[in-house]
Amino acid sequence: MNFAQPGWLALLLLLPILGIGAVLVSRLKRRQWSAFAAPRLRAALHKRSSPLPRWLALFFLLAATAATLCALARPRGDAGTRMEKTLGRNVMLALDISRSMRVNDVKPDRLAQAKVVIYELLEAMPNERIGLIGFAGSPYVYAPLTIDHTAVHDTVEQIDETWAPRGGSDLPAAVQLATDTLKKTGQKNNALVILSDGEEVHDDDQHRGALNAAIAAAEQAGVYVIAVGVGTEDGGYVPKADFPNEPMVDRKGHTIISRLQSTTLRKLADDTKGRFALAGSGLDIPALVKSVVKDLDAFEMDGRERKVTIEFYQWLMFPAILFLFVSIIAGTRWQGLRTTIFLAGAFLTIPNTRAGEATTAKAALTAHRNEEARDAYHSLAGNANLPETQARYRLGEATAAYRAGDFRSARSAYSQSLLSSDSQVRSNSHLGLGNSLFQLGWKGLSGDAYPADPATVPDLNRFDTIVKEALAKLRTAEAPDDGDTAGIVQFEAIITNWADAVRHYDSVLAQSPSDSTATKNRELIMTYLDRLAELLDEEQKDTEQAMPQAAPGDGKPQQGDGKAEPKEGEDGQQGPKKPGDKGEGKKDPKDGKGDQGDKPEDGKNGPKKTPKNPARDKDGENPNESPSDRAKRILKDNADLEKGPISRGRREFRDAEKDW
Repeated sequence: MNFAQPGWLALLLLLPILGIGAVLVSRLKRRQWSAFAAPRLRAALHKRSSPLPRWLALFFLLAATAATLCALARPRGDAGTRMEKTLGRNVMLALDISRSMRVNDVKPDRLAQAKVVIYELLEAMPNERIGLIGFAGSPYVYAPLTIDHTAVHDTVEQIDETWAPRGGSDLPAAVQLATDTLKKTGQKNNALVILSDGEEVHDDDQHRGALNAAIAAAEQAGVYVIAVGVGTEDGGYVPKADFPNEPMVDRKGHTIISRLQSTTLRKLADDTKGRFALAGSGLDIPALVKSVVKDLDAFEMDGRERKVTIEFYQWLMFPAILFLFVSIIAGTRWQGLRTTIFLAGAFLTIPNTRAGEATTAKAALTAHRNEEARDAYHSLAGNANLPETQARYRLGEATAAYRAGDFRSARSAYSQSLLSSDSQVRSNSHLGLGNSLFQLGWKGLSGDAYPADPATVPDLNRFDTIVKEALAKLRTAEAPDDGDTAGIVQFEAIITNWADAVRHYDSVLAQSPSDSTATKNRELIMTYLDRLAELLDEEQKDTEQAMPQAAPGDGKPQQGDGKAEPKEGEDGQQGPKKPGDKGEGKKDPKDGKGDQGDKPEDGKNGPKKTPKNPARDKDGENPNESPSDRAKRILKDNADLEKGPISRGRREFRDAEKDW
């Protein structure tokens, strides 16, 4: 028998010192009392109790301490060694470590995201024999096939683009090296997982021939390729090695853009009967790889030689607890036992009270007592100490508030629940937040919540009627002296809420692309936004047709600028127009004539051109912008909901030879 941590045994030397100290202190107190009172008065002044309970308490306390120290030293016995036997398969990982893997079109960059995928694979396949190949301009086996996943993990953690002796990305050479390495194991079926952005060193017939030859060799050797694409089709700048914040340039001085090239990766997977996946798309890549690997032939392999030991600490902890319990009983003054029991009961009741409140709140939510559940979860979230617990309580509060029709409180609570570290909680929060924002927009438009009954869901005709009624109220509303009318603010809030709701649905679909609720709700809101844009366009055309047009030559031109100044009161105008007012310098689409450009009476000074941008106030808004124009502008600002990301001024150049 030996001790795993024998240092704890040194503390046993303190126990005799503590026992001797307790005896000396007791004798000193007895001597002091003897000097204080005369012998004939001691019996009357001091009623002595038996010292036996105190000495028993001290003895058992020291015994409990000694047993605990011995248990902490972890006594154990040697039961020999044992060789582990496992059933597994060969899985070779090929990681692209070229310079293009440092592009940050995915966060933080492609190489870091590929490493995360490898870590997940190592955790998901503990019994498989896994190796690592790093490749750029040339491949190399950095970790041979082994069941020691810790060694593979450490290698992946340290590897980067500086390990590659040559730049570029030679996929055929990596596939060929992996095939040769797997063939040496003698197994008929093996798996190869390639993590790359698909960039190629060359794009010519010779390179394509080498790729086809590597695919044929892999197929003949029974190697199934699972290709994992890392990056985006929009791509990004390839950073310099010494200056990561500056982009690389090729030999012609052109900025190098690296994009995900999935064609080659798909060809590798399809021709070897493997699978293709895109990292960061929400697909469970470890589950995908396991589904391919489980169909391969498993074989028994020797694992590590493990030393078998038997722990004995539990045989010491039981008497330590027993001695401590006896020591407490022997040294307890029973008149204070009631207070001790009361404090212990109060301490144990506090967690039960919190648990009871959570159960009550959940029961209220299940019974559709929504206001009661909302208030209960709000109180629990305010008293929670852990951020994760608080976020979950906020999700319950938001759900209850949404069911109660309190969409503003639901929006606030859903926003706070997004702080959770649980992806499922965040997904539910994004979905609930999108629903709440849609309901706020619909309620601002129609005055009522969107119906939950499918039989009463309004169609587009009903939607047109609701919007036209709101626009009619907006036309008849009086404009305030300062600020916008309530109708303008109302339409801006509707469009903003619905645009934000679409973005939250996109967050749900980024994590769970198959979420039917988020997909359906997003399509519904986009339908309403498109129809709203059409109605606002019709409203603008009707307004322009209803406005009176100034006849050519009306008014006198202002001196020096050639612009006609209408008289006060004409055409519904109060006072002269300011430069940049809406309608100035525009032509009527019907008659092709404009109210500007008339020649002045003296024939000397021609009219000046109207500025392209209308006048803006101090807040950047056009004071003469109509409500429908403003609503259309907001819709245009959110038009990227239907488009992919656009990068201006980016050009892609491909040189004959690439070393990134």
